[in-house]
Amino acid sequence: MTFRTALCDLIGIDHPIVQSGMGGVAGPDLVAEVSGAGGLGVLAGLNVPPDDLRRMIRRVRELTARPFGVNLWLHTALRPPVDVATIAEATVRAVQGTLNGFRERLGLAPTVGRPPAAPDLIDAAFRVILEERVPVWSIGLGDPGPAMVRECRSRGIKVMAMVATVEDARTLAASGVDIVVAQGSEAGGHRSTWVKRASAEAASVGTMALVPQIVDAVRVPVVAAGGIADGRGLVAALALGASGILLGTRFVATRESAAAEFWKKSLLERDSDETTVTDAFTGLYARALQNTFSRDYTASGAPVLPPLVQRSAANDVYLAALKRADGEYYPMWSGQSVGLIHDLPGAAEVVAAIMREARAVLAALSDRGGRPS
Repeated sequence: MTFRTALCDLIGIDHPIVQSGMGGVAGPDLVAEVSGAGGLGVLAGLNVPPDDLRRMIRRVRELTARPFGVNLWLHTALRPPVDVATIAEATVRAVQGTLNGFRERLGLAPTVGRPPAAPDLIDAAFRVILEERVPVWSIGLGDPGPAMVRECRSRGIKVMAMVATVEDARTLAASGVDIVVAQGSEAGGHRSTWVKRASAEAASVGTMALVPQIVDAVRVPVVAAGGIADGRGLVAALALGASGILLGTRFVATRESAAAEFWKKSLLERDSDETTVTDAFTGLYARALQNTFSRDYTASGAPVLPPLVQRSAANDVYLAALKRADGEYYPMWSGQSVGLIHDLPGAAEVVAAIMREARAVLAALSDRGGRPS
């Protein structure tokens, strides 16, 4: 029984499984383990200085000869980064005042000044991807446009980009990307829109509804993302017309993941109804495990700073929480698939288990003639 799809043929992988290039999680060890097992590992490249990114890419190549990807964002608030001098003083005071409450709890000094801008690294990182001829360039938030796609194509680099709406999928197809990832609202991490929407509910279509619509709208392979953690999810995605699946939360809870141990432990203990979509952590809407930070920030009524400037402002809080192994004040990205995760295997074991489960699901369906039991 084969699961070889158009995605596999396009990028030269054995199994239609892609690991999300989530920041703070997807380092060379995780990427190489997934790719070595026949899937596609994706390295987190956002906010990584170009020399460091080059070293990470070369380290992946030391660990595996299989195809892999590098993820960047092209969000409109990052190219160029928001000028922090344009933020209203009252907004800065309100945000820092709320964060100072968290700082007091963690033993940190209060802060009243403007936070630093997000680093301006995307264009330099893209040049590294081109120079290193990375097999796949993965885009989390944004449209590369035809010019960047042509630069990749001239070097044999495939372009994979994520969307949360059918309209954005059509835009990416017009730009010439090779693969579209359809991100359902169940997905963990940041909502893959290119401008910040008016509310957490905007651009929030479930995977089951979004994937077939995008499959119908574009002519390139579509990868399903959101709420998938096992072989049942792979079979369901293929039934919807997808050519593969992208998993984030499942790969966070692996031995090779660079996520903090308290984050991994939380994923094993929490249920699907314990996630929330909030902009309190970074200034962009993202799904994470509910904690004291997300609840109390929302309850405060404080505004949030622009995309990733909010993260810069709160970074001392997150670093202190990380040092104390305190998940109550740290962004622990998680999709609603968290309720399906109960162990902490190696990433290669995850790939193998998904394929084994998918074959068992298809065999069971065949045995009963495709009829529900």
